[in-house]
Amino acid sequence: MAALAIIIGLTILRRMITRPLKHLARAVDNFSLEDVHEQKAAVIDLPIRSRDEIGTLYNNIRSMETRIINDSDNITRMNAEKERIGMELELAEKIQKNSLPSTFPAFPDHKEFDLYASMDPAKEVGGDFYDYYMIDDNHLALAIADVSGKGVPASLFMMVSKILLENNAMSEYSPAEILKKTNRQICRNNPEGMFVTIWLGIIDLRNGKMSACSAGHEYPYIKKPKGDFEMLKDKHGLMAGYVPEYDYKDYELTFEPGSKLFVYTDGVPEAANAKGERYGQDRLTAALKKCGSEKPEKILHQVRENVDFFVGDSEQFDDLTMLCFEFRGR
Repeated sequence: MAALAIIIGLTILRRMITRPLKHLARAVDNFSLEDVHEQKAAVIDLPIRSRDEIGTLYNNIRSMETRIINDSDNITRMNAEKERIGMELELAEKIQKNSLPSTFPAFPDHKEFDLYASMDPAKEVGGDFYDYYMIDDNHLALAIADVSGKGVPASLFMMVSKILLENNAMSEYSPAEILKKTNRQICRNNPEGMFVTIWLGIIDLRNGKMSACSAGHEYPYIKKPKGDFEMLKDKHGLMAGYVPEYDYKDYELTFEPGSKLFVYTDGVPEAANAKGERYGQDRLTAALKKCGSEKPEKILHQVRENVDFFVGDSEQFDDLTMLCFEFRGR
């Protein structure tokens, strides 16, 4: 009787505990080894219906497995969305770069000048832009601008501002009037309250006389043929996008053959190193003095190298945009 009781007890133990535990252990092993994306819930389909500790353990593992599968599906969707966003940002970056003139020499038929420009966004896309275009055979427009904010919103605002500025410049020789029209158009449909700083100059290539205007932009640097680059504290108007009916004022510059102009956005002087120190205007002035006799392209490269050396491994927080122009005369 005792032996029979032991055999019956072992059989019940095997049926109720040992066998379910083996099935559960095997299913968990299979689940851990299989690709979650391709396998079906091995634990969920087990024939375990008991309400004791084994049943509780099974239900807990089944719930855990369900959460893992759901989390895996969510991660898969998130990765797919991240990849899609990455591809769209890459496309936006290409569109933005293609929207900026990048052919140098800019106008090979015009020997009266040389210029070079660059824009390095802090993110995939940026809010800075530069531009240059011939208004007619004798007048060249130079522009540089910095939109508030960063990323996609700033890049969209940048594209709109750039198009408006160029369209207005094609029918006007006064930078102040061009900025006035551009500002009015930006303010007309600007619910987010964004703004853009702009420096715009139009030079008569026959005599080197330039009309310029600043909508709250960084001070330009001017170099005379036998001098060094010096900051020009020009008249500042209000940033475009704030007050619809704002009157900007022109100021005049005269370029002799060999004179140079350097304009930039605040990402250059505000570049910071690991200690939190900013590159600043003094370092920019010193860098320009060292390379002032070089061609515009080399000037920009050397200034950028100087900024990079100062910043070191620190992350770039703002767009770095520069334009250098040299008047050679006829």
